[in-house]
Amino acid sequence: MGSDEIREKYLKFFEERGHTRIEPSPLVLEDDPTTLFTSAGMQPLVPYLKGEPHPKGKRLVDIQPSFRTVDIDEVGDNRHLTFFEMLGNWSLGDYFKKEQLAWCLEFFTKELGLDRDKLWISIFEGTKEVPKDSESAEIWKSLGIPEDRIFYYGVKENWWSRSGTPEAMPTGEIGGPDSEVFFDFGTTHDPKFGKVCHPNCDCGKFIEIGNSVFIQYQKNGDGSLSELSQKNVDFGGGLERIAAAVNNTPDIFQTDIFKPTIAKLEEETKNKYGEAEEKDRRFRIIADHLRAAVAIASEGVYPSNKQQGYILRRLIRRAALNLQRLSNTSALKISEEVVKSLAEKEEISTLIGEEVGKFEAALKKGEDMVKSDPKLDPFDLYQSYGIPYEVSEELFHDAGRALTEKDKKDFEDKLVKHQELSRELSAGVFKGGLADTSEQVVRLHTATHLIHAALRKILGEHVSQKGSNITSERLRFDFSHPEKLSEEEIRKVEDLVNEQIEKDLLVSFEEKTYDEAIQEGALAFFGERYGQSVKVYTIGPSTGSRSPFSKEICGGPHIKSTSEIGRVRIVKQEKLGTGVVRIYATAE
Repeated sequence: MGSDEIREKYLKFFEERGHTRIEPSPLVLEDDPTTLFTSAGMQPLVPYLKGEPHPKGKRLVDIQPSFRTVDIDEVGDNRHLTFFEMLGNWSLGDYFKKEQLAWCLEFFTKELGLDRDKLWISIFEGTKEVPKDSESAEIWKSLGIPEDRIFYYGVKENWWSRSGTPEAMPTGEIGGPDSEVFFDFGTTHDPKFGKVCHPNCDCGKFIEIGNSVFIQYQKNGDGSLSELSQKNVDFGGGLERIAAAVNNTPDIFQTDIFKPTIAKLEEETKNKYGEAEEKDRRFRIIADHLRAAVAIASEGVYPSNKQQGYILRRLIRRAALNLQRLSNTSALKISEEVVKSLAEKEEISTLIGEEVGKFEAALKKGEDMVKSDPKLDPFDLYQSYGIPYEVSEELFHDAGRALTEKDKKDFEDKLVKHQELSRELSAGVFKGGLADTSEQVVRLHTATHLIHAALRKILGEHVSQKGSNITSERLRFDFSHPEKLSEEEIRKVEDLVNEQIEKDLLVSFEEKTYDEAIQEGALAFFGERYGQSVKVYTIGPSTGSRSPFSKEICGGPHIKSTSEIGRVRIVKQEKLGTGVVRIYATAE
C-alpha cells in the first residue's frame, strides 16, 4: 500500500465518522512569532482547544506538513525526519478516550491491515498532580490489547504540550497525557541500548506510529495545572512511519515516499543503499534534508543567517557535505539532479543549487582553516564562512579533533549573542519578514504598504495582511481573499500602486500609543505583538476629510518618498489555502 492510499483512507475514515476536513496550515507561520515552523497539526487550533468554537465544528481531520528543528541532529537512523506529514484528527470537547482509542485501533488494523499482535501501547504513569491514566489502559485491554503489551511512562515520554513536560509549560499553555501506538518490526534488539527492549527503546525494533493526546489541562500562573472547560483529543500519526509499518519495513527510507530519491542518489553517487551503515546514514541525511529544504524554500524562505533562513541554510549545507563525502566529488551537480526530482518549480532548484555552490567554496576555505589550526573555535568558521556547527563537527573530525558537548554549548551561546547583537545594530526597526535593511529591501518594504492599501481599495476592506517576506530581489505578500486575482484586478492594483509612486508621495512616521494609532485609523495586522508605543507610517497627505493613501503601524524602515521605489510589477500569485492568496512583486 502506497502513501497516497494511506492519506485517502485516513481522511475518508474520519469523514465517515463525522469529521470535517480542514485545510493544513502553511509550514511557515509568519503571523506566529513564537515558532519558526508548524511542527504539529494542533498549532493553529490552540484557541479552539481552549474552548473557542471552530467554524467547521467539533470534529476535524487533516494532513499537516510539519518540520521539527529538534530532530536535525537525529536524522541518519531508520526512523527520524525533520520534515514529515502528520495525519491528524481532533475532538474539540466532543468525543474522548473511548471513541478515540477504538477508532485508532480500527484504522490501523482494519483499514491498513496491520497485525494487532504487533501493536504495543504506552500510557501515562501519572504524577502527584495528574493521576495515572488507568482509563486508557482499561480501554486498550477491552479492545484486545494484552496487559503485557501496555507500558507506563512518565512525563518525558507520555505527556504532550508544545513546550514539553508540565514543568516546561509557560503560563496559559495547554497539554495533557497521551497514549502512543508502536509497531513491532520483529528485528533483533541491540543490547547497547539497554538489557531489556521496550516500546520506547532506541534500538529500532519499535517505531511509534500514532499518538492520542488528551488535552485537558492548562498551566496556571502559580505553576499548577487546572482542567480545561472542555476535554479534547489531538491525534497525530507520522505518514512516513505508518507507511513503513504498513509495508513491514523498519526503515522509513525504504517506503515509496523516499525510494525515488534514494534511487536517484544511488545513480548519481555510484553507491548502493543498504550495504554499509555509515553510507546509509549519509543517504538518509541527504534525502531528508533536501526534501525538507524543498518544502521550506517552496514557502518563500531564502537561505540566510536568521530564523527560517538559517535552518534552510543548515539543511542545504549539511546535505551538501554528506553528498560530497558520499561521492568524493562536487556536490553541486548531484544536488541539482536530486532536487529536480523533488521540486516542482525550477526556481527552487536554482535557489538550492546556488546555496550549494556558495557552500562548496566556503567549505574549501573552512577545511584549510581547520587543517592549519585544529584548535580553532568552531564559531570562527560560522562567522567567517557561515559554516553551521554540524558541518564543523565533520571538518574537525577529519582533522583529528572530536568536538565536545562543551564546544557545542559554547557555539550556541555565541550564536545567541551574535543574533542579539544583530538585532540591536538594526535598532529593532525591521520586522515582518525583511531579509536585511539594504536600500532595495527598504524600497520594497514601502512597496508592500502601497500594495496592501491598493488591494483593500480594489478588492475590499476584508483584505488584511497575513504575512510577508522581502529580499533585495522581490517582495512576497500574503493576504486574506477568497480567490486568486483576475488579470484585470492585477492590472488595477499595479496601476494604482504605480500612480502613487509617480505622485512622489511623502512617507512619514509618528510615534503614538497603540490605542491612539488604532483610533486614528492605522492598520495593525500580521499578528504582531505591539508595545505601548508604536510607529505609525503614513504615505501621502491627509487633507480635510481625505485620508492618506496608506497608514499602518510598522517598525520600519521605509524610504522618504514613493518615487524612490521604481515601477512595481506583480510577477506571480498563488493560493495558499482557504481564504489566503500570496503575490510576488518586483520594483524596477
